[in-house]
Amino acid sequence: MRARKLLAASLVLSAGCYHAVVDTGRPPSPQVIDKEWAHGFLWGLVPPSTVETAGKCSSGVSKVETQMSFLNLIANIITSGIYSPMQITVTCAASGTSLLPQVTRTPGEDLQTAIERAGELALTSGGPVLLHR
Repeated sequence: MRARKLLAASLVLSAGCYHAVVDTGRPPSPQVIDKEWAHGFLWGLVPPSTVETAGKCSSGVSKVETQMSFLNLIANIITSGIYSPMQITVTCAASGTSLLPQVTRTPGEDLQTAIERAGELALTSGGPVLLHR
């Protein structure tokens, strides 16, 4: 009887205990990729496969969330951690957004001038600059 109470208490306390968010700072778009059962194994030592976003998120990623849902947790407990699934949600970035300052080469402008403008912008911003042809 005591073991059942301990098991019930551990289930309640561990539900929703895993949730990680990576936010890139880019504004989100409505496009979301949701993988509810990303297959991991051996208590998470063998992670799930990579979520392919290149074809769906043309402007990059805004946010990635990984969590162990209640059903994922039940599957993990039933298999004693051998099968440890998780939920992965990727929010794509809105189109036309970039974290880097950009310099676009104007028609008729030689490459050297565009590079000089990008260099000046890099000096003033203190970081890298994206140069478009």
